[in-house]
Amino acid sequence: MAKFRKKPVVIDATQWHTNGDHPEDGPQEREGRVVRYYRCPDIDGELICLHCARLLNEHGWIDTFEGGHIVCPGDWIITGEKGERYPCKPDIFAATYEPVEE
Repeated sequence: MAKFRKKPVVIDATQWHTNGDHPEDGPQEREGRVVRYYRCPDIDGELICLHCARLLNEHGWIDTFEGGHIVCPGDWIITGEKGERYPCKPDIFAATYEPVEE
Protein backbone atom coordinates (compact mmCIF):
# COMPACT_ATOMS: atom_id res chain seq x y z
CA MET A 1 0.00 0.00 0.00
CA ALA A 2 1.33 3.46 -0.89
CA LYS A 3 1.98 5.98 1.88
CA PHE A 4 1.08 9.66 1.76
CA ARG A 5 1.96 12.71 3.86
CA LYS A 6 -0.52 15.53 4.43
CA LYS A 7 0.55 18.69 2.58
CA PRO A 8 1.47 21.55 4.87
CA VAL A 9 -1.36 24.06 4.86
CA VAL A 10 -1.62 27.19 6.97
CA ILE A 11 -5.08 27.62 8.50
CA ASP A 12 -6.77 30.14 10.76
CA ALA A 13 -8.18 28.68 13.98
CA THR A 14 -9.87 29.93 17.13
CA GLN A 15 -10.61 27.84 20.20
CA TRP A 16 -14.27 28.07 21.14
CA HIS A 17 -15.57 27.82 24.71
CA THR A 18 -18.80 29.82 24.70
CA ASN A 19 -20.91 32.03 22.48
CA GLY A 20 -18.97 35.09 21.36
CA ASP A 21 -15.51 33.45 21.42
CA HIS A 22 -15.00 33.47 17.65
CA PRO A 23 -13.56 36.82 16.49
CA GLU A 24 -16.26 37.17 13.82
CA ASP A 25 -19.08 36.62 16.34
CA GLY A 26 -20.70 39.36 18.36
CA PRO A 27 -20.99 39.67 22.14
CA GLN A 28 -22.26 36.75 24.23
CA GLU A 29 -25.76 38.23 24.56
CA ARG A 30 -26.36 37.69 20.85
CA GLU A 31 -26.08 34.62 18.70
CA GLY A 32 -22.87 34.42 16.70
CA ARG A 33 -22.63 34.39 12.92
CA VAL A 34 -20.00 31.63 12.89
CA VAL A 35 -20.78 29.53 15.96
CA ARG A 36 -24.47 29.76 16.71
CA TYR A 37 -26.55 28.44 19.59
CA TYR A 38 -26.94 24.66 19.84
CA ARG A 39 -29.34 23.42 17.16
CA CYS A 40 -30.31 19.79 16.93
CA PRO A 41 -34.09 19.47 17.31
CA ASP A 42 -34.03 15.67 17.26
CA ILE A 43 -31.64 15.54 20.26
CA ASP A 44 -32.69 17.07 23.60
CA GLY A 45 -30.33 19.84 24.74
CA GLU A 46 -30.58 18.59 28.33
CA LEU A 47 -28.73 15.38 27.42
CA ILE A 48 -25.03 14.89 28.17
CA CYS A 49 -22.60 15.04 25.24
CA LEU A 50 -20.78 11.77 24.61
CA HIS A 51 -17.57 13.64 23.64
CA CYS A 52 -17.13 16.09 26.54
CA ALA A 53 -19.72 15.09 29.19
CA ARG A 54 -21.32 18.57 29.28
CA LEU A 55 -24.97 19.44 28.63
CA LEU A 56 -25.71 19.81 24.92
CA ASN A 57 -27.29 23.21 25.66
CA GLU A 58 -23.75 24.45 26.52
CA HIS A 59 -22.61 23.64 22.98
CA GLY A 60 -22.55 25.62 19.78
CA TRP A 61 -23.64 24.85 16.24
CA ILE A 62 -21.69 25.54 13.06
CA ASP A 63 -22.84 25.26 9.47
CA THR A 64 -20.35 23.44 7.25
CA PHE A 65 -20.29 22.40 3.60
CA GLU A 66 -21.40 18.92 4.76
CA GLY A 67 -24.25 20.26 6.92
CA GLY A 68 -24.40 21.37 10.54
CA HIS A 69 -22.12 20.18 13.33
CA ILE A 70 -22.23 20.43 17.12
CA VAL A 71 -19.31 22.37 18.63
CA CYS A 72 -18.15 21.23 22.08
CA PRO A 73 -16.64 23.79 24.45
CA GLY A 74 -12.88 23.63 23.81
CA ASP A 75 -13.17 22.63 20.14
CA TRP A 76 -11.14 24.59 17.61
CA ILE A 77 -12.97 26.33 14.76
CA ILE A 78 -10.82 26.00 11.65
CA THR A 79 -11.17 28.20 8.60
CA GLY A 80 -9.81 26.35 5.58
CA GLU A 81 -8.20 27.59 2.39
CA LYS A 82 -11.55 28.06 0.64
CA GLY A 83 -13.20 29.84 3.57
CA GLU A 84 -14.92 26.71 4.83
CA ARG A 85 -15.30 26.38 8.61
CA TYR A 86 -15.46 23.24 10.69
CA PRO A 87 -14.88 22.16 14.31
CA CYS A 88 -11.86 20.09 15.39
CA LYS A 89 -11.41 18.29 18.71
CA PRO A 90 -8.48 19.62 20.80
CA ASP A 91 -6.50 16.35 20.74
CA ILE A 92 -6.76 16.03 16.94
CA PHE A 93 -5.87 19.72 16.56
CA ALA A 94 -2.76 19.33 18.75
CA ALA A 95 -1.63 16.24 16.81
CA THR A 96 -2.21 17.87 13.40
CA TYR A 97 -1.32 21.56 13.73
CA GLU A 98 1.49 23.63 15.18
CA PRO A 99 1.76 27.42 15.56
CA VAL A 100 3.15 29.40 12.63
CA GLU A 101 5.66 32.15 13.30
CA GLU A 102 4.54 35.30 11.48
